[in-house]
Amino acid sequence: MVKMVMRAYKYRFYPTPEQAQELCRTFGCIRKVWNLALAARTTAWHQRHEHITYLQSSALLTQWKRSEDFLYLAEVSSVPLQQALRHLQTAYTRYWQHQARYPRFKSRKKSRASAEYTRSGFRYRDGQLHLAKMTGPLAVAWSRPLPGGAEPSTVTVSRDPAGRWFVSLLCQCPVQPHPATDTVVGVDAGLISQVTQSTGEKIANPRHEKRDRARLARAQRQLSRKVKGSANRDKARLKVARVHARITDRRRDFLHQLTTRLVRGNQAVVIENLSIRNMVRNHHLARAISDAAWRQLRAMLEYKCDWYGRDLVVIDRWYPSSKTCSGCGRPAASLPLDVRAWKCAHCGTRHDRDINAAVNIRAAGLAVLACGASIRPAREPSRAGSRP
Repeated sequence: MVKMVMRAYKYRFYPTPEQAQELCRTFGCIRKVWNLALAARTTAWHQRHEHITYLQSSALLTQWKRSEDFLYLAEVSSVPLQQALRHLQTAYTRYWQHQARYPRFKSRKKSRASAEYTRSGFRYRDGQLHLAKMTGPLAVAWSRPLPGGAEPSTVTVSRDPAGRWFVSLLCQCPVQPHPATDTVVGVDAGLISQVTQSTGEKIANPRHEKRDRARLARAQRQLSRKVKGSANRDKARLKVARVHARITDRRRDFLHQLTTRLVRGNQAVVIENLSIRNMVRNHHLARAISDAAWRQLRAMLEYKCDWYGRDLVVIDRWYPSSKTCSGCGRPAASLPLDVRAWKCAHCGTRHDRDINAAVNIRAAGLAVLACGASIRPAREPSRAGSRP
């Protein structure tokens, strides 16, 4: 059965100097509108205990455009400015639902430069994309075609720190689920091996950041020597950003290939619910954990399993998958991180630490799929509740 999903197609484009100038002005106006609306909402709450809604923020935007101090807001398209207010409303909603922290003000140097256009702010026809108040179509490098009959609902234009321009078209597209199989795989994420499967296969961690660490360090040293505010410092900053972009692109490409392979070959994928935020507090492993990008790996598995009719089972983070013997089911007394192979004291089975963990993860996932059981570690009864 074909499933309709919202899918974004991202392309690189090369703006003319006039288009680049117009887009930069739009980015600045979006940042200004966000900061003005955030300041107004924060002041209204602290001084009068009032909530400003999106409609009230939109009315304030009209007043700002008419004031002498912010006349430049009327010179760019109003669509991305309205979208900035909608995004701010979403940020507040997530804050009230305890899903995110309080919205912060946008900075010219640190905030992401992007603008979102809805249907009234762009025109896509015959392979050409026109934006509101823009001279001529964008020179988009169409690396892959859009699905036949797909009509973009929103267009997001962005510029990354390396100076590259991208356009992302959000379309509703049909997705054909993969043929059903009877295979279930347990996946154990690691640092030496990116993932270890319950079949015994290990996929090595490419360590993209480590491979370019010398190049990155050299570019950062050159940046540190430049005078702040100078043109040479901007050039050096661009070199650092390009190294980071190279690392990010290679890592993303590798994770896409890995997750596509896992989803295509298995009916269900079982992973652990890792607390990455707490794990990166270990300063000895934080850099390697960030380079492995476990959070991005899980996010890709989540939406690809949803698209292609697969099951993603996430077991409890406290389940002792590494030190539990997959043969007899009894846990080892202790298993330090530096022990990569061990022997069960009860049944004598020798285990590879990662493969044993992946096998236990798969078994726990099968229990969840069979009866919806909650996988929790076995705990001893408390002394207060136990009888002598």
